Amino acid sequence: MKEALYYSKLENQQVQCHLCPHECRIADQKTGICNVRQNKEGVLYSLVYERAIATHIDPIEKKPLFHVYPASHSLSIATAGCNFRCMFCQNCDISQVKYSDTITGERIQAKDIVRAAHDNQCRTIAFTYTEPTIFFEYALDIAKEAAEKQIKCVFISNGFINPEPMKQLAPFLAGANIDLKGWDESFYRKIIGGRLEPVLNTLKLLKQLGVWLEVTTLIVPGYADSEQTLQSIAQFIKTELGPETPWHISRFHPQYKMTDRDATPTSVIKKAVEMGSREGLRYVYSGNIPGDDGEHTHCYSCGAMLLKRYGFRIIENNVRNGKCSECGAEIDGVFA
Repeated sequence: MKEALYYSKLENQQVQCHLCPHECRIADQKTGICNVRQNKEGVLYSLVYERAIATHIDPIEKKPLFHVYPASHSLSIATAGCNFRCMFCQNCDISQVKYSDTITGERIQAKDIVRAAHDNQCRTIAFTYTEPTIFFEYALDIAKEAAEKQIKCVFISNGFINPEPMKQLAPFLAGANIDLKGWDESFYRKIIGGRLEPVLNTLKLLKQLGVWLEVTTLIVPGYADSEQTLQSIAQFIKTELGPETPWHISRFHPQYKMTDRDATPTSVIKKAVEMGSREGLRYVYSGNIPGDDGEHTHCYSCGAMLLKRYGFRIIENNVRNGKCSECGAEIDGVFA
């Protein structure tokens, strides 16, 4: 265990966690909503510090980050736990944990994570799979160690984090992909277990801090698939984050507690991609449809094929020094 950052002590050995907008008030021996931050006699501890539940080497495109060192690899790491309760969670076996005296995970020190990334020629370290906010202390120590080896990190998150911890981690990030799961507050409260406004604030903050940002929206049928919802998200991205911000529109598949509906029709995904382009976004992608034309990156200026993909694999790369090889336009992102 490690004493947590971002909390305050209250009377009667209670504490209040300030890591995320839940702002949990936690009695002695209890945990917050994430189930991995516990109050022990008036001191808040992270139960998942240096307890990795998943470590893999992934293509950066899997995050998905399409504009951060394309075709590179990222050492991906997660611990158990999450501060959301998404009814359609694809990693529910490791994110939706119950509190117990023993938290599952392999003990791996921050320096060993960085060494593994370096030895395997990974360009980045990704905090991903579950919600990296809840293992903030671990992620921060990894990021500091990585900086000494000239390795950047990426943050794959639901965006439900308070501004101060986000500001502390931001200097170590090459990029972030934030889930904007919908545009309806009741959807966020009932289906997600959170709130929309703090997520929007995180997106705007990352942009202000100069962190390269990409946005993902999972199109859940009946909840996040209306034309009004998709148009509102597209307009928010363009107005508040900038037209250069990539938008990944992903296909839902039934899982966890949401098996009462079919996968999103591919026609809905393609319609959303077209809508995003019409709204003026430069890069709009279809997700979870391998082989779809919406996987590719085209030049926003001349329309040339820049990055041709199949799933998470790049099969053609026509970006040269961050520019379109045809017309020379600067392509937005973080390139070698």
